[in-house]
Amino acid sequence: MKAVLIEGLLVALVGAGLSLAANYLSPRGLKLSRNYFPPPPAVSNAPPTSLAPGGGLTTNLPALSNALALRLQARGLSLLDSNQVIHLFHDPAYQQEQVIFIDARDDPAYQAGHIPGAYQLDYYRPEPYLPAVLQAAQFARQIVIYCNGGDCEDSEFAATLLAPAVPPGTLGVYGGGFTEWVTNGLPVEIGGRKSGVFKNAPSPSTAPR
Repeated sequence: MKAVLIEGLLVALVGAGLSLAANYLSPRGLKLSRNYFPPPPAVSNAPPTSLAPGGGLTTNLPALSNALALRLQARGLSLLDSNQVIHLFHDPAYQQEQVIFIDARDDPAYQAGHIPGAYQLDYYRPEPYLPAVLQAAQFARQIVIYCNGGDCEDSEFAATLLAPAVPPGTLGVYGGGFTEWVTNGLPVEIGGRKSGVFKNAPSPSTAPR
């Protein structure tokens, strides 16, 4: 009985040695010195947003905004803040569709409310929307793409998809997105594009034609 136990122990030791050797030599082997269960990252107690004068929502994550801006710049895109987007919305060129807005969210979100006159381009199923978007984008000198804002990346994905088909330098991503737009009390169109149904109805000079 003792001999059997010794023999079994030897077999186990040899097997363990072979396993360690194979793990060491394999490019996919586990590194014994590596911690495969690191502690979760520390959570900051800093508030993610702050209120601008007048109650508007402003970005309070400069590191996140800078990272996004650099990422977009590497792709030939620009990051637009709330003031720039509002200025473009009130620009007379917006009425002539030389400035266009593109909503990168899905159909239920778009139908529930979008920036007035915005085209829709759902990045995950773009085919139904691309013909109208591409036709409008060809004549635009400024294109603003947005989604919900914050950590939503759909606007960035949609802009990257659209970039090869539009004039260089025309694409901008609205970082604050639709959430910031609504928080600032700006007009929202409900239903389809140019439905004529609004929350916070726009002035006649900015209503889409």
